[in-house]
Amino acid sequence: MRNLKEFGEYLKKRELVCDSKVPFFILWVKKYLQLGSGVGEHEFSILLETERKEDWKIRQALDAVKLYMRWCGSEVEECVSSRDSIDTMQRALRVRHYSLRTEKSYLYWSRKYLLYCDEKNLDEKSSNSFTDYLTHLDLVRHVAASTQNQAFNSLLFLFRNTWSIAPEGIDAVRARKAVKLPEVLSPNEVRAVLAKTYGVPGLIIRLIYSSGMRLCEALSLRVKDVKLSELSILIRGGKGYKDRVGIIGRKIVPALSLQIELARSLGVLSEFPVSLPGALARKYPAAGFELEWRYVFPAKCPSVSPRTGKPMIHHMHPSTVQREMRRAVGKSGIRKRASVHTLRHCFATHLLMSGVELCEIQELLGHKNLETTRIYIHIAKSLKNSVLNPLDMLSSEA
Repeated sequence: MRNLKEFGEYLKKRELVCDSKVPFFILWVKKYLQLGSGVGEHEFSILLETERKEDWKIRQALDAVKLYMRWCGSEVEECVSSRDSIDTMQRALRVRHYSLRTEKSYLYWSRKYLLYCDEKNLDEKSSNSFTDYLTHLDLVRHVAASTQNQAFNSLLFLFRNTWSIAPEGIDAVRARKAVKLPEVLSPNEVRAVLAKTYGVPGLIIRLIYSSGMRLCEALSLRVKDVKLSELSILIRGGKGYKDRVGIIGRKIVPALSLQIELARSLGVLSEFPVSLPGALARKYPAAGFELEWRYVFPAKCPSVSPRTGKPMIHHMHPSTVQREMRRAVGKSGIRKRASVHTLRHCFATHLLMSGVELCEIQELLGHKNLETTRIYIHIAKSLKNSVLNPLDMLSSEA
């Protein structure tokens, strides 16, 4: 084991992580090394999950281990066990070009399922085990219907694409998701929230309300995809791998222009490439250093790519924006449960209230079906209060 103090100096010298994070990286590596040489990265992540560590802490720990192994000039050892299924599943997900978020979700539920089978001495490849675990999620863990369906899809992929098994009698365990109207703020409430936002996270919040983008879509914006003169943005790789054109408001153009210039200047000073989609980095190795490919909202420090193991510049972490939104909602005194995604619903509802056609809103949101967009009709009606209440039509004596 090499001196961890030297490892910390290596991180600072190469500026691989922020100086304030170096002590935490050293602690994660120390914890990993104490487990012994027989433990690989996969087993380390499972251990952290069983300790109920938060997702961002697990990512930070795995980043620390990757950097340490790279510093030592060796590769992370993978323990050969029955859990090789996870590695096979990961390869199958990447061959099919699943997004990194979907990959993490599918692998998470598959690991949970395999641990459950180990604890209960169940045959992991049995259809009965499949059904038993999903029933356990519902009756014991009391997870939401959407969570249960997410686990269902993950395990179905594990069975079909990793083990080439078609589980039987699984349709009966699908949970029916309730149809709920999303929470929407009135224009005055949105104005109050935006007045309490500051800095780059505040700019992102305004951009989302101005364009109706999802948070991940806003953070993934590249410099080349923003057309300030046309008041439009090209949203790439949205839900369903669909590109679409979005709109931006004139009020945020000056701030967005300054942010783009800042991203360009940071790109000139950075010695690390920006993370690129798909196989673009392999086809065009120099593209990661081109200013046009830089993120509009880059992270302050490079992070280790989970797919290549190399340090790269990624976009700002979503939690930074979510935290700013929670703070602004609290400061504005609004009692509704409003998140960053709520602004996407506000964008659609307020456009509908101003007379924009439903089909046009569908295109701006990137919805595949018009029925998905129709839900905003009900919300718009409730905000307009266009229906006169029958109690108010009675005489005053009532």
